[in-house]
Amino acid sequence: MSDVQRRGVWARLNAYEPLALIIVASIAGGLFLLQRLTSEVLEGETLRFDEAILLALRHQGDLSAPIGPAWLTHAVGDITSLGGITVLSLMTVLVTVYLLLDRRWPIAIFVFSSVLSGWLASTVLKILVARPRPDIVPHLVEVSDLSFPSGHAMVSAVTYLTLGALLARTQRYPSTRIFVMGAGVFLAVIIGLSRIYLGVHYPTDVFAGWCAGALWALGCWLISKRFVSSRPIDDGVEAGNGNRR
Repeated sequence: MSDVQRRGVWARLNAYEPLALIIVASIAGGLFLLQRLTSEVLEGETLRFDEAILLALRHQGDLSAPIGPAWLTHAVGDITSLGGITVLSLMTVLVTVYLLLDRRWPIAIFVFSSVLSGWLASTVLKILVARPRPDIVPHLVEVSDLSFPSGHAMVSAVTYLTLGALLARTQRYPSTRIFVMGAGVFLAVIIGLSRIYLGVHYPTDVFAGWCAGALWALGCWLISKRFVSSRPIDDGVEAGNGNRR
């Protein structure tokens, strides 16, 4: 290796090192936060805070009536549907098919498997913690499963953040990459907030869902950066042929 090549390698490593440290610190901090939050929930330490928030979002004279105009309740109901299994399944399948048609099958398969495994992880966490749904205020939508972490918050974060992070890798311009990631974050946040407003989750359920979903998406992004190509297969073949000429 020539001196110029060695200097190029060291320059890339030095540029990557701060990002790597930030990512590792973020994962470690997220795992610690999730562990502490789960521990506090199991011990009942967060119940007073959770109930205060839920009560603050209802009229004190009628706990079945949320604060705000009637159209807001309707809008929040529509927003929460964006985190349902039906919508998320359609979104995942459509993005996967798009990537397959665009001849990016490695990242298409990775996207589908990342989202599916994230959903399974959410189910396992719910079973392990086994926290009942809040009953301090009437639910504004029908629910039947366990509460912690919020499935809508975690699964929407897993889906939209993973899709956003992996789709961003296929974009040519920084502006479109930022937009795709920002859209994923925005959707995950408003879906989680909708679950609190509708009274079907404690705030700590949603916080935990966001944390777990973001960690899952970040881990998938790291794996894809290292092992999964985002380039169309034809481009890779043509590039290989060009190198051989």
